[in-house]
Amino acid sequence: MADHNELGKTGEAIAADYLEKKGFEILERNWQYNHKEIDIIALHDNYLVVIEVKTRTTDGWENPKEAITKGKIRFIVEATEAYINEMDIENEVRFDVVTLIPNGDNWIIEHIDEAFHPTL
Repeated sequence: MADHNELGKTGEAIAADYLEKKGFEILERNWQYNHKEIDIIALHDNYLVVIEVKTRTTDGWENPKEAITKGKIRFIVEATEAYINEMDIENEVRFDVVTLIPNGDNWIIEHIDEAFHPTL
């Protein structure tokens, strides 16, 4: 596996641990839809929370949260709708982003609640 894939998987695992410590109930990790995936799906405060995880080695070129394009948002919203229908979910939905950048043996973690809203 390429180094960037390993970094991404490590970041997702750290993000899931971080979210669980904040009281999130992780329902899915890497939920597949149309050959793509939603990183984390969780329940928190009666919301279904769909979380995009972005991990980078540095914020020198592009801050991880800036890597979430309109196309990525469209996919996440479409996949979330499919998940809701498949699992018969009735909770309100929120879209969060967790960004991670390694800092020595630690991680700089930013959790953005309601990072974006679906657009019609």
